[in-house]
Amino acid sequence: MHIHGLIEDTATLAALCSRLAKSDFITVDTEFMRENSYWPELCLIQVANTEEAAAIDPMAPGLDLKPLLELMTENDDVLKVFHAGGQDLEIVYNLTGKTPFPLFDTQVAAMALGQGEQIGYSNLVDTYLGIVVDKGARFTDWARRPLDARQIEYAIGDVTHLSKIFPKMLEKLRKSGRGVWLNQEMDRLGDPENYRNDPDVAWERVRISSRKPEVLGRLKALARWRELEAQGKDLPRGRIVKDETLADLASNPPRKQADLTRVRGLSAAWANNDIGGRLMAAIEGSKPMSAAEMPSRDERKPALGKDGALVADLLKLLLKIRAKEINVAARLLARSEDLEALAAGVRAGLPILEGWRYEQFGRDALALVEGQLGFTVKGGKLKMTRTEEPTA
Repeated sequence: MHIHGLIEDTATLAALCSRLAKSDFITVDTEFMRENSYWPELCLIQVANTEEAAAIDPMAPGLDLKPLLELMTENDDVLKVFHAGGQDLEIVYNLTGKTPFPLFDTQVAAMALGQGEQIGYSNLVDTYLGIVVDKGARFTDWARRPLDARQIEYAIGDVTHLSKIFPKMLEKLRKSGRGVWLNQEMDRLGDPENYRNDPDVAWERVRISSRKPEVLGRLKALARWRELEAQGKDLPRGRIVKDETLADLASNPPRKQADLTRVRGLSAAWANNDIGGRLMAAIEGSKPMSAAEMPSRDERKPALGKDGALVADLLKLLLKIRAKEINVAARLLARSEDLEALAAGVRAGLPILEGWRYEQFGRDALALVEGQLGFTVKGGKLKMTRTEEPTA
């Protein structure tokens, strides 16, 4: 494989992307910094196919990333391969408003192949290639220039190794017939809505016990205010106000700006400065949350009761047994909230009652809930036993 030098100009990048556009797949990775910012600071992009690989410096003066971004989001003929690519996809979305398509995530694929729920990249490389990855450069400052040779070598290794691993994984998936299992997961991962930072729904991320419309209305207004402050200042949300402080302000709103000095987690200076004034304006301008906006008790987690909770525990036990039997990550088969919903009587809209999940697990899960399946111990091992034939 040919390894290019660090790409720092648009013409060289465009030529590379023109060649990569003829590939069946490309592997992609990024290096970024986000500890001190709201938006991840893109510091390096690595791409490869089976013949060549390169690192691209997005911080190079005058470099236009358009050829690469068009390859990622406009070219449907080239599969884009990532490992645990959620944050990489977020970066592409922030730059384009789109996500790479079509895409393949090797961490998700490893779940279908029984290699754990969140296998790390280093373990994946060791498993498939027998190579121990040098992690020494992993936590370096990627924003500092110039990058040294060790950093670039480490970064390019991420995509060159992946370009060798992906065909091996693909072959295993074909032999096992499990490739179709991944379609829904890849669609979910690539959904642009996952990466849209909408200030009007920011309140949904904040945990609060109250269900009073006026409290939730204040929380919505405060979360929107915080999101806009964080975006405008390019600071992490928690640097503006922490979640617990936001919830406290919504539940116990100060009557005037001077009262902000009494709020734990806020600077005393907010009693007189502009940001404190904007916080108070958000509180004062809030309205009780409408009935249409009010969250349900939890549609995905209906009230179980004591018996329902026991049924959910049995379903989780069944999930462990089935995942072990077919050698697949339990999380790919079912999530806890789906099992709890099934135990509570929900049937419509559950992924475990549709498609391959129903065939592999949902049918037995439903039989267990409806009294057609039980557990027994044979030879010291836990087994599933049918108590009656399932109804048609």
